[in-house]
Amino acid sequence: MVKAHLVNHTHWDREWYFTVMDSQVLADQVFTEILEELETHPEANFCLDGQTSILDEYVNTHPENLDRIRELVRDERLFVGPWYTQTDALIPDAESILRNLYIGVTEANKKYGKAMMIGYLPDTFGFNAQMPMLLNQAGINSILFWRGTNFDTQVSSPYFRWNSLGNDEVIAANFPFGYFTGQIGLDAKEKMDSFISDRYDPNIKFLHEHGNNNDVLMPSGIDQMNIVHNIAETVKKINEQSSFETKISTYQEFVDVLRTKDLPGYSGELRLPTYSRIHRTIGSVRQSIKKQNFEIEQKILKRVEPLMVIAESAGIKVGKGMLTLLWKKLLESQAHDSLGGSVSDNVAEDIMHRFKEANELADGIENLIKKKIGDSLKLGDNELLLFNTTPQSFDGFKKVSIMARSKNIKFDNVEYQSVKVEKHYPMRKHVLKMTEKGREYFDEPEYFSLICKIKVQLKPLGYTIIKFHDVPAKSEEVANNTDNYIATNDLKFEFTNGKINFVNGDEVILDFISLLDSGNDGDTYDYSPIQGEKESVLPFTECRVIHEDEVFEKLIVSGEEFLPGTLESRLSGKRDKKFAYQLVISLNKISQEFSFKVIFNNNIESHRLRLRINPNNEILGIKAGIQGGIINVTNKKVDEDWQDKFDEKPVNIYNFDKLLNVNGRNNSFSFFPKGLKEFEFDNRYLYLTLLATTGQLGKPNLAWRPGRASGDTTNEGHIMMPTPMAQEKGNWEFTIGMKLNKINAVHSLLSREINGAFDQSVSYQKQTLNLFINRLDNKIWPTEVSLQIPRSLSLVAIDNDVVVSSLYPSRENEKYLIRILNDSDEMLDVANKINSEIERVDLFENKLNQGTKIMPHTFATFKLRNMINF
Repeated sequence: MVKAHLVNHTHWDREWYFTVMDSQVLADQVFTEILEELETHPEANFCLDGQTSILDEYVNTHPENLDRIRELVRDERLFVGPWYTQTDALIPDAESILRNLYIGVTEANKKYGKAMMIGYLPDTFGFNAQMPMLLNQAGINSILFWRGTNFDTQVSSPYFRWNSLGNDEVIAANFPFGYFTGQIGLDAKEKMDSFISDRYDPNIKFLHEHGNNNDVLMPSGIDQMNIVHNIAETVKKINEQSSFETKISTYQEFVDVLRTKDLPGYSGELRLPTYSRIHRTIGSVRQSIKKQNFEIEQKILKRVEPLMVIAESAGIKVGKGMLTLLWKKLLESQAHDSLGGSVSDNVAEDIMHRFKEANELADGIENLIKKKIGDSLKLGDNELLLFNTTPQSFDGFKKVSIMARSKNIKFDNVEYQSVKVEKHYPMRKHVLKMTEKGREYFDEPEYFSLICKIKVQLKPLGYTIIKFHDVPAKSEEVANNTDNYIATNDLKFEFTNGKINFVNGDEVILDFISLLDSGNDGDTYDYSPIQGEKESVLPFTECRVIHEDEVFEKLIVSGEEFLPGTLESRLSGKRDKKFAYQLVISLNKISQEFSFKVIFNNNIESHRLRLRINPNNEILGIKAGIQGGIINVTNKKVDEDWQDKFDEKPVNIYNFDKLLNVNGRNNSFSFFPKGLKEFEFDNRYLYLTLLATTGQLGKPNLAWRPGRASGDTTNEGHIMMPTPMAQEKGNWEFTIGMKLNKINAVHSLLSREINGAFDQSVSYQKQTLNLFINRLDNKIWPTEVSLQIPRSLSLVAIDNDVVVSSLYPSRENEKYLIRILNDSDEMLDVANKINSEIERVDLFENKLNQGTKIMPHTFATFKLRNMINF
């Protein structure tokens, strides 16, 4: 006899086309009724959508209900967590996903008594292949989800064992018809016969037949829906009419049943739109949100958290709660709708405001730490405090800002320097100055903001002081010339006949990089091509070369083209807006590394911009970074009858994280885009999506997504919702690093290169010329108690061949955590790779007896003591 496990829940988007404030108004009533129903019906239980943030917001306005919630959680009748917010699984950093779990589980345990330890993600738009590993890091060995499966080509059953790239595994339970598979609303209760015959029983039958499952999961709930009242009575009526047995269950109970089963196995991502839409092109929607999210993630991971470790070693206390607050501000914008960008403009404004607040918190913490250390070191006017925020030695270039009276300065004891004027501050007359005599006025001399590139060697995780001084004025360097190329050794980029060519020794690759435009008839969920339109190559017509000095060169190519200004113009064939653009190719002759910067002011609506990269007209393989690893990507054939098999076209467009490695005929190119998340490739070209702009939240009958509009906008009683902000007008810059590798570079090497490509320059100069360069400087006063810290500091050293995912303060005082990725096929022993005593711990800092060996393709976290050794 087939048994259906009915689990009552609500799915609770914190925001979508409604705001977080709207959501809290809804929760005020719904959550209160949930508590009342559970207290008066002891046979009932309820899952509160797997995220603690929505319950936190409710308790903030209903503190009197906290004890009631704790009692229901303790009795396993109300389930909360494990997430803080229901994360997107393809766009955030791996560390964001882990911190989401850390905060969700920790605070659910502390505030409410217990977290539901299931990776519950009922509405996320697909999953990366390392999701089992990330869940295992938090001690979670199961996942419940909706989208992404195919029982013909991936796995035969909705219940299976999902394996990561390594040895991590979770029990996976998929509900292919959604979290509303067994939804029992008022209409279902009133028309029980048709509910059972037309929906309920057919869904159970499908779940049974695909894998011969005698226990099936029937989630019962939908967005912002209340608890099913008198559920025992309802289930009794279902059992009287259904061909199957139904019991009131919980997600945990169902997972425990699955553990006793012989389940099929699967390894890989879950992104097929077989039974539901996956929105395969959402990776480029509202690029402003994705780009800001990426930049804040890097700021926290590469700057703020390591600086907090350094600060604590120096006796500077920054509350750990500040770091939690910072992460929460970011995580509140990482749910699938929020980070995907499939939201109203009203919500997009809220998201950008939270990013603003997160940036202010991050910058403020950094400012506080650097100022306190600078004061303790009695930093002089001609001294620069330079940090290495990685636990590995550094030999390369740092870009620093200096305020100086002279535009001609020289750094002491650096291998190389380049100094450029960023801004000139002219002399100011009659400036007020408070002295011991009172108010005095004087003429403030001119000064300069300088951008300096210096080649330095830095010890791991710490700081050093570099002095600089004025030097006699030198003649201005010639910035522009008539050259059409930049080159070093055998490598060269040249602009010839309107094309950008790349030369590597004897190999010449014509038209190496191009900018492409096409119309976008899609919405804030998906790009949609316009029937009959071909993607056009935007012409480059001019170039100039800037030789900054003997090391740095730039090739700047530019162009402009008349494009259709609106979707209506494009459909009617009008080209009525001039669109101008630049591509800046920068060369570092010492490191022999190139980077690309695409610059434009977007004044065009409803279009997609992409970079096309040509590895000599032949692509032999693609490796893509994902959260917690690297995968080999292959295109799948899309059948002409795809509409008979899928809810949307399974286009070969992919998400990635930080790295794309392309094997061409004779070369291997690694690209490190900053904030881009979507790519495509064919036999000849790699395509990187820069923007896909649109003016609608949801549209029906897209070329790749037939039928209804996503986002409810064409449902009964709903309206189309314009999103002019999603047209992404304004100034844009996209930066992409490039490095040449050997053909088929191993994943561990590429992962190390990712770390180097996203290294940060962190420095501090005591300000006397402009007290507003660092926003909080003039409000952080020196204290009477001076800290005894050395003029140069290095806390720990880890071999440079180890891939460090993050380094951040422990919840224990005077300790910190380092997370390491073994992105290889072999066991990695770090015993002799860290010059410190280390303790193996889990995500929550519980001690593990697993030693120093790290299994392939997984993370390991270690705890270290944080102290200065004089």
